[in-house]
Amino acid sequence: MLAAILESGEPERLYSGLSLLVCTASAGEEVRALLGFGALRAFNDPDREVDEPFARTLDELRAAANELPNCRLWACSAAVEGTGLTFEAVTSMPAFLREVGGARLVFV
Repeated sequence: MLAAILESGEPERLYSGLSLLVCTASAGEEVRALLGFGALRAFNDPDREVDEPFARTLDELRAAANELPNCRLWACSAAVEGTGLTFEAVTSMPAFLREVGGARLVFV
């Protein structure tokens, strides 16, 4: 399993993290991700300031991550509470770390 903690709100870094997750899940491996404060804002911001082709591919990656059955994304409960944003699945950092156990862990 590959697990990622996505924290950066920079669209290019979010793109890199999602690309890693989607490519790995597409190859058949289980992947999990926790969205922190910055990533949660960027993930939910339809008015982000990026050029149109990049925005479209970022949206496609986000959709793919949500559709792949072996790719699960959660928002950090503290980030949801702190930002007031919503997300379908929410968990705490300790619960996420228990969920991913001995997975390879990356931080973006």
